[in-house]
Amino acid sequence: MKINLNNITDINCFVKGIAYYEGDIVVTQGRHVINGRSFLGLHSLNLVEPIEVIIHSDRTDVEENFYNFIRKWKIEK
Repeated sequence: MKINLNNITDINCFVKGIAYYEGDIVVTQGRHVINGRSFLGLHSLNLVEPIEVIIHSDRTDVEENFYNFIRKWKIEK
């Protein structure tokens, strides 16, 4: 899902919120791939541009709940 984290408050909310989800969370922007749980990694990205967020989990309910959580930052295009 493509999202925008526009400021430090969004990044803090994102990192704290995803701590409750099992699985690997990957954030990509262009050729950059980082661990979605990395506060510093998220700050290394150009937050003016959207980022792609993917969760890899063995449980579909975790994936559904995760995508519902990050929907507030979703980019509608």
